[in-house]
Amino acid sequence: MLGEVWSRYLVHVTDILLVSFFIYQLLLLIQGTRAVQIAVGIGVIAAITVLAQFAGLPSLRWLLQKFWFAGVIVIAVVFQPELRSALARLGGRTSFHFSIHQEMYVVNEIVAAVKESARRQMGMLLAIEREVGLREYVESGTPINAEVTRELLLSIFQPPGALHDGAVIIQGNRLAGAGCILPISQDPSLSKLLGTRHRAAVGITELSDAWAVCVSEETGNVSFAHDGKLQPVDPDELRQHLLNVFRSAVAKTPPKIVA
Repeated sequence: MLGEVWSRYLVHVTDILLVSFFIYQLLLLIQGTRAVQIAVGIGVIAAITVLAQFAGLPSLRWLLQKFWFAGVIVIAVVFQPELRSALARLGGRTSFHFSIHQEMYVVNEIVAAVKESARRQMGMLLAIEREVGLREYVESGTPINAEVTRELLLSIFQPPGALHDGAVIIQGNRLAGAGCILPISQDPSLSKLLGTRHRAAVGITELSDAWAVCVSEETGNVSFAHDGKLQPVDPDELRQHLLNVFRSAVAKTPPKIVA
């Protein structure tokens, strides 16, 4: 008898822990995105539904019942970017095996290319793959699978080359593809002055855990994007960000954002 009680208790505790973990992961997923406001709105509607039920308001209750009937479809449409990102994080896992020496070489080559691109005011967009695979975006451009070098990066983005308007995708210590088409962010909070290159840098980080580097062809300013956020960086800051990316790939631990 006592064993049966403890067994049921263990089942209930496990159930609660799993639900709590799911909710926690969901909150982490939408943190800092427009989905937070949408989730709050859905919560308000849910509260009104409960109140209508207890208060005996038939018209309001009927209307809300119709809303919740189509709620699954509405949520799927509204949260499509977040759902896609979540599924990608669950299903896409990549692992890179390269040494600290290779790591430093790749970082130095990227930083040197970005500095030269900024000096020339030559537009550049790099997406760096982490755990979520970017194969579909590599296939949207021209597969290259070459060693990452500053000369190659500069030659790709030198106008009027055929590939200079797209993005370069870096997988580990390899330049996987060039002229790649990245998703454009629709975040209304982004500055209206940002062009498609910067919006693409933000967009790829909204739909995956990739980090992106962007050089403006108008000003030569360098920007760094992660988790749907864009920030200006200088070469030293960029180097530290990139070291965190590649060291996390080697150590298989989440990189820390440098303030």
